[in-house]
Amino acid sequence: MGEATRQEAVYAPLLDPLADHKVKSLAQLESALIPAGINLAPLPQAVVVLCASGALCPVQEEAVATKARKHTEKVNQHLMLKARSNSELGYLASPLTRGGVGVPRFHQLFLLGRLQGLKQPTEWAQFAWNTLNAQGQRLVKDGQTLQDPADNLAELTAQAQAFAQKQLPVLKALKALKALMVA
Repeated sequence: MGEATRQEAVYAPLLDPLADHKVKSLAQLESALIPAGINLAPLPQAVVVLCASGALCPVQEEAVATKARKHTEKVNQHLMLKARSNSELGYLASPLTRGGVGVPRFHQLFLLGRLQGLKQPTEWAQFAWNTLNAQGQRLVKDGQTLQDPADNLAELTAQAQAFAQKQLPVLKALKALKALMVA
């Protein structure tokens, strides 16, 4: 239908209190924006736009999410185990949002490595590479298949480090990970 640009004056201050990946109510967001002198009139629309773009998501009450967590952990473990052999299921379940969260195959393999006790991104990358290599699979980067095992491992290591910094905190906040994996 067309393109629109977001007003930096509205969205930038709104994203600051959300940077900690913790659940916030609209009232809490308003309280965080008042000291900055932000006009609160566009807040509801900005929240709707951010939800529609996937940057924010509505959540259910913590008590309800806690009840659902046991089931979503089982589903997610099953999905991560499936990721060892295929990339068809690029989602994990979040009991907090009652929905799926996009998590590509390699990220699921990194999480599976974490579930098995591996703590560092380099270890997750090695785990993922061992899984892929055993199946004769190679990564594709910039349209080219990486033939050298060292290149494959280097690419997975870079992806694992980026995942640890960017996506892992979000998955923790969405409670999409087993309780024992959160630490």
